[in-house]
Amino acid sequence: MKKTISIQISEEKLSAIEMYLEQKNTTLAAELDKYVEQLYGKVVPQVVRDYIEKMARQQKPRQRRPAQGVNKLEQ
Repeated sequence: MKKTISIQISEEKLSAIEMYLEQKNTTLAAELDKYVEQLYGKVVPQVVRDYIEKMARQQKPRQRRPAQGVNKLEQ
């Protein structure tokens, strides 16, 4: 599950950031995503990151594969 966070910044600073990021063909959201991932990697111990990743994989809905060897109708 993803959460949303908010910060306060002056309109002038936000406009300047967005203007210069646009010149670099990126967005504030994309840059913040990168920074959050860097911070996560720097602050959260590897063993905890591994555990979180393992739990996320287990929570994904498992796709059911068709059963093999199912009795077929005889022709």
